[in-house]
Amino acid sequence: MDMFKKFSLATALCAMLSFSLTGGADEIQDANKLFKQGQNSQALEKVNAFLVGKPKDAQARFLKGLIVNEQGNIAEAIKIFSDLTDDYPELPEPYNNLAVLYASQGQYEKAKVALEMAIRTHPSYATAHENLGDIYAKMASQAYDRALQLDKSNTSTQTKLALIRDLFSKGPRGSKTAPAVTTAVATAPATGAAVAAAPATSLPITPAPAAPVATRPVVAPVAAVPAVAPAPAKAAAAPAADVSAEVLKATRDWAAAWSAKNSKKYLSFYAREFQTPEGEDRGMWESQRKERIAKPKSIHVEALDAKVKTVDAEHASVSFKQSYRASHLKVSTSKTLVWVKTGGHWQIVEERSGK
Repeated sequence: MDMFKKFSLATALCAMLSFSLTGGADEIQDANKLFKQGQNSQALEKVNAFLVGKPKDAQARFLKGLIVNEQGNIAEAIKIFSDLTDDYPELPEPYNNLAVLYASQGQYEKAKVALEMAIRTHPSYATAHENLGDIYAKMASQAYDRALQLDKSNTSTQTKLALIRDLFSKGPRGSKTAPAVTTAVATAPATGAAVAAAPATSLPITPAPAAPVATRPVVAPVAAVPAVAPAPAKAAAAPAADVSAEVLKATRDWAAAWSAKNSKKYLSFYAREFQTPEGEDRGMWESQRKERIAKPKSIHVEALDAKVKTVDAEHASVSFKQSYRASHLKVSTSKTLVWVKTGGHWQIVEERSGK
């Protein structure tokens, strides 16, 4: 994944000052300059100092994610961008950067889900579309590799694998390196308009590089530090309320199936593309869940203080305090479930604990 596109900082800094997107534009500007100059430790100090007073500032948090990734702390960068998708689900850029990081670790399924969320948030986000195509190509390459391991004489598979490897080795449009591209991120929620047509309040910024995953880079990075999005228009409130109600009901039903020790119904809430927490095999994960559900004499699970964040009519996440009481254990933890509506039913595609 060495095909990361580089973006200019100049217009980003001007936009920050012109439109006063944050109360501490000077601090963010200084941090950006230091980051551009490779002075990551100093840049991080300024960002952290700014976040003490404004811990929810999207721009500062986004820049921090870029900095820590540049420093090699991928785990922290993943957490930063993941938290941004929770707090600002209407912004596609954090999803895209999250996909970049997942792909750099070979977690292509997770990268695919993140890019799909970016596209659903902003259907005209060309970078995410291109990245998703690269992810599909990389996954296809892996599948063809496995097929050849089972049948080395399959000439059709050999041809397909050679074509994909040739595609990655040549890079985009036959070039050896990725071209420079400037992309803008609007301060308002995405409406489906082309990214290039974003209003003047957009902020491009240089992304952090990521580790390669193939001879041709997969997944281009995000272009900007997103600004805090304004509240959605009242006209959109009704559908959001319906989605919230549906997701809350699905969450309660999921907890009820767990409490009833009905492992078949419990597992039916997890989508086919669900990413297991530790990246383990899906069959192994299901076997472990069945065993843990069957072991206690009784189980009682509650989702307390649940808060739903909607992306659109078919995508949402819910964060809550999970209360788990069993005959041998009692524990409470924070949990986030990412839901997707498929065939009229809500299913879980990602589950995170301890957030």
